[in-house]
Amino acid sequence: METYREQMQRDMVLRNLSPKTQYLYHNAARALEDHFGRPPDQLNEDEVKAFLVSIVEDRKLSQSSLKITYSALRFLYETTLKKGWVIDKIPYPKTVKALPHVLDKSEIHRLIEASVNLRQKAMLMLTYSAGLRARETARLKIIDIDSKRMLIRVEQGKGNKDRYTLLSQTALETLREYWKEYRPKVWLFPGSNPEHYVSVSYIQVGFKRAKAQAGITRPATCHTLRHSFATHLLEAGTDLHTIQVLLGHSSIRTTTVYLHVSKKNLARVVSPLDLEQPEKPRKKFKPL
Repeated sequence: METYREQMQRDMVLRNLSPKTQYLYHNAARALEDHFGRPPDQLNEDEVKAFLVSIVEDRKLSQSSLKITYSALRFLYETTLKKGWVIDKIPYPKTVKALPHVLDKSEIHRLIEASVNLRQKAMLMLTYSAGLRARETARLKIIDIDSKRMLIRVEQGKGNKDRYTLLSQTALETLREYWKEYRPKVWLFPGSNPEHYVSVSYIQVGFKRAKAQAGITRPATCHTLRHSFATHLLEAGTDLHTIQVLLGHSSIRTTTVYLHVSKKNLARVVSPLDLEQPEKPRKKFKPL
């Protein structure tokens, strides 16, 4: 007889969940079982709710980790165990929507130029100029670079979706220099083992070092390059739907966050303090 973990694994495979999602879901289910010392099918609604409360108060999990845990348990009870009533009345964690950090163009230029070598320079330049996630940059193959159509094919991005995005002429010239020096064969950025792509952490560490070298002190991570790509396109006049397609967002709602960080529309608004003031009535003077 299958264990609940084996059943959960089968269900996740049938629904084509990514390996990373499968790993996170298994971890959440295991944490629930370890917390009570009993398998999840023996737990009730109050116990599951108490577990979710505990990981917020005791383990101080981030909002994103809490959401993943909640989604994992909902999948476990609704799909695998067929006991949706255990979690039906537990509300989805409320999230605080924070605006993404964005670097200006001069900071992007300084960051790229501060890269320690041509390889990291090419990775950061591609990440920004094509609006890629670090994982997407790492998994690029040489055949994904279409220099004739000036496009980059992103294979199996987030949500297991393929898409095309921009290939910058400047980035292409840097890539050609990079290819002459490093001669990659299959993966554009191979790892220490040429048969595998570079790790995401390598790109993130490269970003962190370049940021420090460039003297950029404002909050920023490698993902900030993607946010900056979208915001700079919006400020240059690119329509929101096109940006949505380039980023690979399923919903336009996700893309609209960049309306709030773009200076394009905000710059046109005049503060009421600077608006023309109504002429003050002249004082009447009594004749002497």
